[in-house]
Order: sequence, then structure tokens, then C-alpha cells
Amino acid sequence: MTEPNILQKIVATAEIDKGTNVIEVGPGIGALTEHLARAAHQVLAFEIDDRLIPVLADTLSPYDNVKVVHNDILKVNLQQETAYFDQEGPIKVVANLPYYITTPIMMHILASDLAIAEMVVMMQREVADRISAKPGTKAYGSLSIAVQYYMEASTAFIVPKTVFIPQPNVDSAILRLVRRETPAVAVKNEKEFFKLTKSAFVLRRKTLWNNLLNTYGKEEATRAWLENSLQQAEIDPKRRGETLSLEEFARLSNALESNKEK
Repeated sequence: MTEPNILQKIVATAEIDKGTNVIEVGPGIGALTEHLARAAHQVLAFEIDDRLIPVLADTLSPYDNVKVVHNDILKVNLQQETAYFDQEGPIKVVANLPYYITTPIMMHILASDLAIAEMVVMMQREVADRISAKPGTKAYGSLSIAVQYYMEASTAFIVPKTVFIPQPNVDSAILRLVRRETPAVAVKNEKEFFKLTKSAFVLRRKTLWNNLLNTYGKEEATRAWLENSLQQAEIDPKRRGETLSLEEFARLSNALESNKEK
């Protein structure tokens, strides 16, 4: 996507200035990278495609504040790579994420120890809707919870499919994610919290109780542990996972941990 007005809107949405360091994923031919280089202090771009490396070298030759890493961002040590930034300051991720790998890239960055202040990313509108979804909606699921645990999510604007060449079948959205100072909810065990939230949506039409049994097992002791925890968290086991808020999932997760310790 090379539409200048939209590229400028992406940079403006991210509120990038000369105090900002930027990570870009999948720079392609460097259209967005050029806008980022002009606005930011430094840009660190990760490109996996061999064919694009010489193109990027040519496009970005006027800029001395951009480093292109020829590697898969899912395989690099982000702490080591970001040593490139020569000044402290907020790190923002700005990217037009490949549709087929949007979620793994986002979760990889969020789960890293990097102090990411903000992410402004283009993705399929449907995925953006899922990430920013509220409880009780069809779009709400474990992805919504996983991202909203770390970040405040909002859709900045829609990018119509007509601006792309070749034209895809769906519209895109620019999603803005702002890092929370602390996670949205306090949980005793993050790993178990995310296991719980995933389990609640394995079979969306099933009750929370059925999904929990499928994940944790149906032995008598396990049933008793689940029943006690649900009661302690004041959550009706007949509800569906999509009706539970982050706070309710946290309550249940903490109850499961407390009762496990007994």
C-alpha cells in the first residue's frame, strides 16, 4: 500500500516525533518507512523477503536513521536488535502487518520485555474488530482479552480495499494500541490466566463449564476444584465465555490458583 495520504495518516495517528524510536514490521518497498524516517528519531525495520532487501537499500539510501534487519521478527532477539536505538525514549511499533501472521507478530511483540509505548498497525478489519471487541459481542474472544490485558485498543480509521493494488476482498483498519501502565487486571499467574481465557472460547456455543471440563479434565477432583472456584468467583458455570469481562476472567483465574494451592 503506497497511498501517501493514508501513510501520512498512519504516522500522524502514531504521534511520531524526533523523540520517538520506531519498529516497523514488513516494510515492503519502503513507502511507509520513508514517512517514518522523516518523522522519527530512528527506525528499525524487519523484512524477511530476500527480494525486497536491495529495493529497500535503494529507497532508503537518503536516510541515515533507518536500519533494515533481514530476518523474521518472530525469530530475532528484540532486546539485542533494539540496542540500535541510540537514545532512550518511547518505542512505537508501526506496521502494515501481513494478514496471515498478524496475531503471532502482535503477541510476540507484546509478550517481549520491550517497553513498547504504542502500536499503530494496519490489519484486516475483521481482526481489528476482534481485538477491540467488548464482552457480549460476537467478535469478542481470547484474542480481545490477550491484547486488551496489555493495551487499550481502538480503531483509528478504516482503509478501503479500493486503495490497494491488487485490490483485496476486504477492507483494512488501522488499529491503535496504547500500553497500559499496568495490566488491565491483576492476576496471580499470567500463563494460567491466558490458558483459562483460551479454554473459554474453544467451543463458542458451549457453556463455560463444558469448555473448562474439556480443557482441565473431568475427574471428580478436577470437577470439585472447578466448581469451588466458580462459586468463589461468583460466576455462573452456565454462562458462555463471550459474556465474561476481563475482570471476571481474572477473578476466576485467581480463584483457580488459590484453590489449587490448598
